[in-house]
Amino acid sequence: MAVYIIAQLKFKDRDAYNRYQAKFFGVFKRFKGQVLAADEKPLRLEGDWDRDKVVIMSFPDQAEAERFMHDPEYAEISKDRHAGADTVSVLVRGLQMP
Repeated sequence: MAVYIIAQLKFKDRDAYNRYQAKFFGVFKRFKGQVLAADEKPLRLEGDWDRDKVVIMSFPDQAEAERFMHDPEYAEISKDRHAGADTVSVLVRGLQMP
């Protein structure tokens, strides 16, 4: 079943985040995922929201998403993401249609 990682970011050091972003696809391409959206100007439709960016990624299953998230090379470049942005992320399971 497909899963999605949804990340909401609040920038705190744009230079650090830009270093992460420059290396991201070099690591991400080794996995069976897709970046479906990466928007720095999302339109807030309802409720309070203090973030600067939303990223939505899809993976064929939870195992592949976890393989990406726990990859040592991804952990290394994520140091710049942690320095550059406060991130809230969730893994969401897709619907299984009857």
